[in-house]
Amino acid sequence: MNYSYTILILLLPVLIFLFIGLMGDKMKPQLSGLLGTSGLFVITLLSYFTAFNFFDHRVDESFQAIEVFQLLWLRFTDSLIIHIGILLDPLSVMMLVVITTVSLMVHIYSLGYMKGEKGFARYYAFLSLFTFSMLGLVLATNIFQMYIFWELVGVSSYLLIGFYYERPSAVAAAKKAFIVTRFADLGFLIGILILSFYTNTFDFIALTDLNGLAITQPTTAVFMGLSVTTWAMLLIFMGGAGKSAMFPLHIWLPDAMEGPTPVSALIHAATMVVAGVYLVARLFPLYSYTSPDSLEVIAYIGSFTSLFAAIIACTQLDIKRVLAFSTLSQIGYMMVALGVSGYGAEGLGYMASLFHLFTHAFFKALLFLGAGSVIHAVHSNLMTDMGGLKKYMPITHITFLIACLTIAGIPPLSGFFSKDEILVAAFEHNKIIFAVQWLVAGITAFYMFRLYFNIFWNHTPEYHHTPHESPATMTIPLIFLALASVFSGFVPFHDLVTSDGNPLHTEFHWMIAGPSILIAVIGISVAYMLYAKKNSKPESIATSLKGFYNMAYHKFYIDEVYLFITHKVIFYFISRPVAWFDRHIVDGTMNLIGNTTVYFSGAIKKMQSGQMQWYIWYFTSGVLLLVFLVMYLN
Repeated sequence: MNYSYTILILLLPVLIFLFIGLMGDKMKPQLSGLLGTSGLFVITLLSYFTAFNFFDHRVDESFQAIEVFQLLWLRFTDSLIIHIGILLDPLSVMMLVVITTVSLMVHIYSLGYMKGEKGFARYYAFLSLFTFSMLGLVLATNIFQMYIFWELVGVSSYLLIGFYYERPSAVAAAKKAFIVTRFADLGFLIGILILSFYTNTFDFIALTDLNGLAITQPTTAVFMGLSVTTWAMLLIFMGGAGKSAMFPLHIWLPDAMEGPTPVSALIHAATMVVAGVYLVARLFPLYSYTSPDSLEVIAYIGSFTSLFAAIIACTQLDIKRVLAFSTLSQIGYMMVALGVSGYGAEGLGYMASLFHLFTHAFFKALLFLGAGSVIHAVHSNLMTDMGGLKKYMPITHITFLIACLTIAGIPPLSGFFSKDEILVAAFEHNKIIFAVQWLVAGITAFYMFRLYFNIFWNHTPEYHHTPHESPATMTIPLIFLALASVFSGFVPFHDLVTSDGNPLHTEFHWMIAGPSILIAVIGISVAYMLYAKKNSKPESIATSLKGFYNMAYHKFYIDEVYLFITHKVIFYFISRPVAWFDRHIVDGTMNLIGNTTVYFSGAIKKMQSGQMQWYIWYFTSGVLLLVFLVMYLN
């Protein structure tokens, strides 16, 4: 099979970005949206065609990855070379389907949601840039090429988060996302350099080859009690933790909700935030065989993040922030699954993580787009301004309910199957992590149905205008994603996407599934009792919890801690002394040299005055000085 056409998957979005970006002001705004959407429709068809052919041939013939092409870019030594190319394997092809599907739905949805917005063409140009960056990231043949597109993803997300640049909050959120992820990406870059130094390669196939030198002969160098390989893999994970907003680098994601709601669905629910999961999965053989300690760290960070974010989500009133913390929690689930792989689970966690990534993309995008439909109708993000919308917005109501049931893990929806496999993998590896994730499953069901009942049930407030269902450009993507949320769990995922080239067959565990369904039902029931009808119970519970509720509502003051560290500790003890040293020592030294030069030049400038008598004076003085020196020395 010739896959050379896949270069169009990368070229089309960047060409659309350039065309709309340069010509957007010279065409009707809606035309730029139609152009961007049509182009992405073609890209989606190409991606589906690639997936169909790749998986069809893969099952029938071989399990090998395919390098579509390789172009020499940089040569450091005869063996350390960086190429630019396209890599097709089960992981990248699966991500192609996820990215293009969700991006296409967002493009179609935005035709209605963003209609009439200032900068409509600019919005679609940025969407195309982001799609290009994300597709380039997942198709990269080597880790350095991935890093280039990784940074492009950061730039394009910065532009989309700050789309409403006239709002100070949007500008601040964009800067926050950019700065936090830059710190993480510095660790990523250092990890890449360490890894390539000792393995002498950047290539993914060479790095993850189970018979290759990177795995069979890892370096024995040790630093501070850990192998250099472990340090490299932890630093690479640091980059993934930044993009995927893992604790303590999570602070940018809730603020990123300042961007348009479709952007939240695309970037901060289905594609960009799973880049960290994709990174760990891409290098999973290295993590599993050469650095099991780093997998342990990943498991515990993911477990804590999922619980931490789920608790905060129970207290938030902004519906987009509830979904943002829900995303943090679900990404934590995926990281847990990767972290517990390679032990007793025999790769099940790896499969479960990718399966949950696949299903989560659809139901979380559906939740964000459903939230956007509600915001479009009531012109508010606060659930306190909503209620009783199920009679006004039937399509949004049904699709949002499906998404809530899916994320809660109710069978036979897709979230049930992927979540069950994560719990099974956690149970086989670490009972404490399993208990935490089981509890998180119940909390997830509670806060999602708290959101659902407050929006569509509860009391009906006095709306300034009668809410109405969104236009077809917005409801059609909701229906499509709802269907995907229902049926994606039945995709033969484990026969297509594998970790080592052999299908991993999983068994259904009622001993795990039964309790997970039970706790989800308990969470839904508690939410029903508290929020289906307006009552004083939620306020009384919040009052009884006192300090803990306030801490959760204020996100445990992590942002304030960061502000204290940066504005007080770093500013007074690092920045100010460095600024003083720069101003008085560095600049002072340069100024002293300059002033000294000016002084001496003023003192001796008469030597070049052009007046003969001064030249005779200096000549005579010099001769006499030389005579006296000779006489003295003799």
